[in-house]
Amino acid sequence: SDSPATEQTSQISIKMVDAPGDFEHVYVDVQDVMVKVNGDINSDAGWVSLGAENTGVVDLLELTGGVSLELADNYEVPSGTLNQIRLILGENNTVVMDGTTYDLNTPSAQQSGLKINVNTTLEPNYNYTFVLDFDANQSIVFAPDVSNINLTPVINASIEAETGVISGLVTDFETLGSQVMIEATNGVDTFTTYANETGNFVLAALPEGNYTVTLS
Repeated sequence: SDSPATEQTSQISIKMVDAPGDFEHVYVDVQDVMVKVNGDINSDAGWVSLGAENTGVVDLLELTGGVSLELADNYEVPSGTLNQIRLILGENNTVVMDGTTYDLNTPSAQQSGLKINVNTTLEPNYNYTFVLDFDANQSIVFAPDVSNINLTPVINASIEAETGVISGLVTDFETLGSQVMIEATNGVDTFTTYANETGNFVLAALPEGNYTVTLS
């Protein structure tokens, strides 16, 4: 039988940050990060582990002021719809207040991971970065006081499309004629555009890499 057509893919990176909180430290036990692409959000099937980097206990309050925790770096997934991201936490979660460390109870419902709805289209050959903003202040619930503190993660997801741009000006534009095509290739993919009436051109949404540019 004929070989199936090459599947179009996108790349995703995931990092975690935190807004400043009112605690001295908030330690959470990060075990894994998973995604569901082109799946059924009502089904528990279709999850793929990204083999999270930098796992283990991390202090959320250190992830402020532009500091982030890289959980996945340019992981290749099928293009289409990224339905959900799932953050898997372990049980070694604590909070430090006034120099005292308190255990954070993790409800059993979270042991399978916190699901974050994203529903974002992944275009082929794009690199996307998803930022998980773990809100420590809203995630720590006193029930009713320090004798029982629950970790109920509140996480907001945002997206950044990391795209490269090649732009320039065709200086001998009139000599080449009115239709100057610009072609850029990285050896795998080829992108084309035309210069405008002043000779300017822009190729946007390019995956990271080295390109050979030709004009015709």
